[in-house]
Amino acid sequence: MCHAAPGSGRPFACRGMNAPSVLVTGAGGYLGAQLVAALAAGKIEVSRVVAADVREVPREKRLPGIDYVQADVRSPTLIKLFDRFKVEVVVHLASIVTPGRDSNRQFEYSVDVQGTENVLIACTTTGVKKIVVSSSGAAYGYHPDNPAWITEDWPVRGNEAFAYAWHKRLVEEMLARWRSEHPELKQLVFRIGTILGETVKNQITDLLEKPRLIAIRGSDSPFVFIWDQDVVGCLLHAIASDKAGIYNVASDGVMTIHEIAAKLGKRCLVLPPGLLRLALRVLKALGLTQYGPEQLDFLRYRPVLDNTRLKSEFGYVPQLSSAQVFDLYRRSHRHGA
Repeated sequence: MCHAAPGSGRPFACRGMNAPSVLVTGAGGYLGAQLVAALAAGKIEVSRVVAADVREVPREKRLPGIDYVQADVRSPTLIKLFDRFKVEVVVHLASIVTPGRDSNRQFEYSVDVQGTENVLIACTTTGVKKIVVSSSGAAYGYHPDNPAWITEDWPVRGNEAFAYAWHKRLVEEMLARWRSEHPELKQLVFRIGTILGETVKNQITDLLEKPRLIAIRGSDSPFVFIWDQDVVGCLLHAIASDKAGIYNVASDGVMTIHEIAAKLGKRCLVLPPGLLRLALRVLKALGLTQYGPEQLDFLRYRPVLDNTRLKSEFGYVPQLSSAQVFDLYRRSHRHGA
């Protein structure tokens, strides 16, 4: 039986596909937990759901019908795990999005890059048919020559100064090699924009919580958002359909930092680029902030993702625009009027 793709108004292209056995890495994370809940609720037809995470899920939080396993994506035992559950589709969400206070670059690399390579090895060793990978718009990097709207054909140039963007770039370069060397493993890669939702907490929401928002003189600091439930909808569509390829996952429209501040009822602190760079360098040296001078480019050269291919080729239409999902976030966090 085929199920409708949430938000698209179209059926899944599931002809010829039996209900697959699905394994989710990072299943205890923000997106992973929501995806597992949607699968447990029967949003699409699957034969088995394996929720894998490095942290053990407490029994009182486990959902019926889900196989919960404690597993590190870096572990060589991953092959045995995939083989044990006869996994056909892997949704790879495990990565370090918001590093903890005791984190370090080497650890983040081991999870993001080496962990992904280990997952790919397990996939090809055990005959997994498809892998769905959560990449990021950050893979494009923060550069002054980024086009106003970035399509999937634009090169990934994640800056080495930003661990997350750099690791997403390295992962995508790895995935490109595997597409060439292992065409039997179908790939579906999502370059996801800034996720917002009722309970989301990330680096961007931390910035939005500040009493005043920092703006760079001469830059609109554009933000393209995506509702967390639309991301889950895309993941469900990816599992149930026969689609492959690379897609930007973003809502329609964009919001500038000044529009965001107005919605929140806050003022922007507009600073010259040189002054902000100097201030960040001094504050980080004094241990008063975790952000260094590279944060300047993060704010003023934000990639704005074009979602045309997501809608026309992948077949998913986001239910909320950037402005609408921002309003949902604002109301749930009781910001502004």
